[in-house]
Amino acid sequence: MRIGFNAPTAGPLAAPDALVRICTEGEALGFDYATFSDHVVIPADIHSRYPYSDTGEFPAGARAERHEQLTEVAFIAARTSRLRLVTSVMVVPHRPAVLTAKVLATIDVLSGGRLTVGIGAGWLKEEFEAIGAPDFAARGAVTDEYVAAFRTLWTQPDPRFEGRYARFANIIFEPKPVQKPHPPIWVGGESGPALRRAARLGDGWYPIGTNPAHPLDSLPRLRAGIARLRRLTEEAGRDPAAVAIAYRMQTFGPDVPAKASDGERRLFSGGPAEIVADLHALRELGVSHADFNFGGATAEATLDAMHRFRDEVIARL
Repeated sequence: MRIGFNAPTAGPLAAPDALVRICTEGEALGFDYATFSDHVVIPADIHSRYPYSDTGEFPAGARAERHEQLTEVAFIAARTSRLRLVTSVMVVPHRPAVLTAKVLATIDVLSGGRLTVGIGAGWLKEEFEAIGAPDFAARGAVTDEYVAAFRTLWTQPDPRFEGRYARFANIIFEPKPVQKPHPPIWVGGESGPALRRAARLGDGWYPIGTNPAHPLDSLPRLRAGIARLRRLTEEAGRDPAAVAIAYRMQTFGPDVPAKASDGERRLFSGGPAEIVADLHALRELGVSHADFNFGGATAEATLDAMHRFRDEVIARL
């Protein structure tokens, strides 16, 4: 199993020195990948419901100064040599299809093939409006079409595409990504549409366990979600094993409630022994990647947590 960590994109820890230190020391500690979140702007007045809190409120700490995701990924690619770089997730409609495909291909080439493209359709309507993205109500269709356009640009010698939201022909799109046929595409989200998108289009499914509307925070719930994905993948005419499973933990450890709302033990609650057991259980379910948010008010505190996790959890896998 590959283990990742969250690279800060907002707040004091996203300052260049702290960001580079966390990512380079994370690489040296043996973590396999770093994840990078995506907001272009944070609207001052948010009415949209945030999917990953019980109240629907966007976390106050996330309303900080923030880097543009793909620029930060490219920056960290230049400071690392082995670490994989995962967009977690890139809101596909935020950026024009051809430009986004070009930026992602460039990152993959310059990093030596270390990019994984985690994608989502987005949740923050006010941000869509602020940056002039396509109509928020059409975000699912835009996402599907842009992903198809990405694949065309990344794989075809004479790429041509005629869709509702993206059109191109008679262009040279080189160099292609290093990874063949293209960087892996992990589809984020836990809802029915997200699962269907993963089944139809994804190289991986990349849920967060703590979505109150679609919880995957216990072993039975996650097992059922994976079974549903496999069924949908087969119904889409694909090999069910073609879609990898990655799982993201926003919170973990002894401060996490011990029971999920279904009465089962909550995944990644408890101490190191319980977390090791959960990772073994996820691996038995077919989960190949798991990443954690280590938090911390300073780079030192974050790295101390990562050191402990390496010694107490990763070393026992």
